[in-house]
Amino acid sequence: MISRESADELLAGAEGAYLIRESQRQPGMHTLALRFGLQTLNYRLFYDGKHFVGEKRFESVHDLVTDALITLHIETKAAEYIAKMTTNPIYEHLGYTSLLKDEAAHRLSRGRAEPRRVTFQRDERISSPLVRRSALKDATEKQCSYDKVHNFKVHTFRGPHWCEYCANFMWGLIAQGVRCSDCGLNVHKQCSKLVPSDCQPDLRRIKKVFSCDLTTLVKAHNTTRPMVVDMCIREIELRGMKSEGLYRVSGFSEHIEDVRLAFDRDGDKADISANAYADINIIAGALKLYLRDLPIPVITFDLYSKFIQAAKIPIADARLEAVHEGLLQLPPAHYETLRYLMAHLKRVTMFEKDNFMNAENLGIVFGPTLMQPPEQNALTTLNDMRQQKLVVQLMIEHEDVLF
Repeated sequence: MISRESADELLAGAEGAYLIRESQRQPGMHTLALRFGLQTLNYRLFYDGKHFVGEKRFESVHDLVTDALITLHIETKAAEYIAKMTTNPIYEHLGYTSLLKDEAAHRLSRGRAEPRRVTFQRDERISSPLVRRSALKDATEKQCSYDKVHNFKVHTFRGPHWCEYCANFMWGLIAQGVRCSDCGLNVHKQCSKLVPSDCQPDLRRIKKVFSCDLTTLVKAHNTTRPMVVDMCIREIELRGMKSEGLYRVSGFSEHIEDVRLAFDRDGDKADISANAYADINIIAGALKLYLRDLPIPVITFDLYSKFIQAAKIPIADARLEAVHEGLLQLPPAHYETLRYLMAHLKRVTMFEKDNFMNAENLGIVFGPTLMQPPEQNALTTLNDMRQQKLVVQLMIEHEDVLF
């Protein structure tokens, strides 16, 4: 145990030298003393199986010091340049294509293609003046591109690597930058905050269909809705609309799991026909499972409370208007999926005489599937069940108005 002054004396004149000393103020804690720039720098040193000072973790203190010296040298000698390197990024002029290998340029240039646009038509055949005002509040066609933020994660690059945003070198021994796990874009951590929401997921990076973010999936497959929703609804409308208890009656869980595996393995080539699954409840169960397992529900976490509060409004027209306002705030892929699903469920109610499923019954089934509280609290879910059911019921009954 030595003092900070003693450490300074020991390291004096030995640029790049370091030692580890036990803290005098906090016994049991250790400090890394590192000589750099004619001064001794002191850092609190931690260990959790790996050595670390900040967010990077190293197998050895030697690697930690090596990385620190690289970073200190670059940030000291090139501080002015680093401060300016994001002010005129190549990304603004060339998109993803930069000075990188042709394969990366080809992959990323797809993300700069004209975005797929979806037009949402507003139905003008509305009786109630208040509801008409709600549905036509934004009378222009709602055209939305499926923007998607990048899913950046800290990454260690092997060998020299350059940022695809600013075209500058990414320095350090490990964790030199971040990589988007959906499209593979590589950038500095500081540059990642400036990259626009234009991620174009690469199918090779999407490992599964179920439990995949909804927007990520539709952008990767270049579709307006998830294939699971389209294919399951198509199969149900082909042979299951008169099935008693449709969506309420459960299919065999083992067979539903088989359908999930088929979609994850084969994508839109998955066989869900009557030859493979004669019981339509298996297909209905697979659709519900897909919607329930989305990492972000169709009605997103951040809009959950808005819909719950809308359901509590006592005046019918005001309640519908509040639900409509919430729908307009959904991400485009979520909105289109919900619109398509509600149109389907409206058609299901037309066969109520045979399937005994009206809008209220379907609301009970799909309420907790489409809406989940952000805190995942069982008590909150229980308390909100009535409002969840009512929201879905209203969307089915007034599908032609709300969408």
